[in-house]
Amino acid sequence: MPKKPIYTSPQEAEAAFYEALERGDLEMMMSVWAEDEEIICVHPGGPRLAGYALVREGWRHIFAGGRRLKVQLLALTTLHSPFTAVHSVIEQIAVVGEKHLAAPVAATNVYVRGALGWRMIVHHASPVPPSSIGDAPQVLH
Repeated sequence: MPKKPIYTSPQEAEAAFYEALERGDLEMMMSVWAEDEEIICVHPGGPRLAGYALVREGWRHIFAGGRRLKVQLLALTTLHSPFTAVHSVIEQIAVVGEKHLAAPVAATNVYVRGALGWRMIVHHASPVPPSSIGDAPQVLH
């Protein structure tokens, strides 16, 4: 089994996550995730996948479709502490070779720092109406 890379920052882990998504590379995708039964992944319109095996199977299923994606990140908001990082983004996803864009997706990515660097523990993505991007009120609740 190849050695997993060490991501020295949450930004580096996130860049690897989106590169793996665009490539459809399951091994690269799973190198970003913590090998933990407490990890959670929710794909747009999909069920809550908990644990390493279910998260891996979810990504395997998505990549098996063979579609190449291009992801543009918009409206990045981050919260960092020494051992945790939360990134909120809007993913504008296009299928390579198709003219139309998919609906934008609001995603929250959570990373933790451990002995082997930064790893993802949560990816929660939900579709959002295109007209709502940038129009959300700036209210904390």
